[in-house]
Amino acid sequence: MAATGEALTPQGYIQHHLTNLHVGEGFWTWHIDSLFFSVGLGVLFLWLFRSVGKKATTGVPGKLQCFIEMIVEFVDGSVKETFHGRNPVIAPLALTIFVWVFMMNFMDMIPVDWIPELAAAAGIPYMKVVPTTDLNITFSLAIGVFVLIIYYSIKVKGVSGFVKELTLQPFNHKAMIPVNLLLESVTLIAKPISLALRLFGNLYAGELIFILIALMYGANLALSTLGVTLQLGWLIFHILVITLQAFIFMMLTIVYLSMAHEDH
Repeated sequence: MAATGEALTPQGYIQHHLTNLHVGEGFWTWHIDSLFFSVGLGVLFLWLFRSVGKKATTGVPGKLQCFIEMIVEFVDGSVKETFHGRNPVIAPLALTIFVWVFMMNFMDMIPVDWIPELAAAAGIPYMKVVPTTDLNITFSLAIGVFVLIIYYSIKVKGVSGFVKELTLQPFNHKAMIPVNLLLESVTLIAKPISLALRLFGNLYAGELIFILIALMYGANLALSTLGVTLQLGWLIFHILVITLQAFIFMMLTIVYLSMAHEDH
C-alpha cells in the first residue's frame, strides 16, 4: 500500500509505513496517530484494571482476574526486591509503566498493513500504530520519570543535599567540585536519554523488520512462502522483545527512583 499519489515502490512502501500522521510544523508538530493510540491504550488499561478490581471476588477468580492478579503480584514483588525506600506511589507507578508500555509495544503484533489500509480507505494517508516507535512518545515517558527523579531527590535529601550529591561525588573534595558536577550531571541526564532511546530503538527496529518481511509478499511464490515463515518466526521472537522492553523500562524506573530516595 502507498500513500495517495505515491508510487508503490519498496522505498515508498517503507517510507510510508514509517511516516506519522501529523499536523503543525517544526517543534509544534503533533503526531496524531501516536497520541491517539497511546492515550487510547492508557484509557483501556485504566478501564480494564478498574473494572476487574471492582468485580474482584474472594472466591475462585475468573481467568481475567487471575491474569491481572498475576501481573500485580509480579510487579509488586519486583518493587519490593528493588526499591529500598518507603513510597506508596512506586508500585502503582511501576504497574502503570509496565502494562502501558507493554500494550503500546503489543501493537507491533498487528500485521503492518491492516490498520494503515483501513485508514487509507477512510481517506487518512498515514497511520503508525505502534506509539513506542515514535521518539516523541518514548522521550515523553522518560522525561516523566526524570521529573520524578528530581522531585524525590530534592524531597528526600533537600535542595542542599541534592546539590551536595552532584558536587561532592565521587570525589569528596572542594577542589574537585567542577569535575564532580560534570560527571554527575552527565550521569543524571543520561538516565532519561537511555530510557527513551533503548525503548525506541528496539521497537523501531522490530517494526522495520516486519515491514521488510511484508515486502516479500506478492513478489513470487518462493519469496511469499519464505515471508510467511519469517513473519511467524519474528512474531514469536518479538513477543519476548516487547515484554522484555516493558520490563526493562519498569525496572530502570524503580532503580532510578530508589536511588533518588537514598540519602547519603
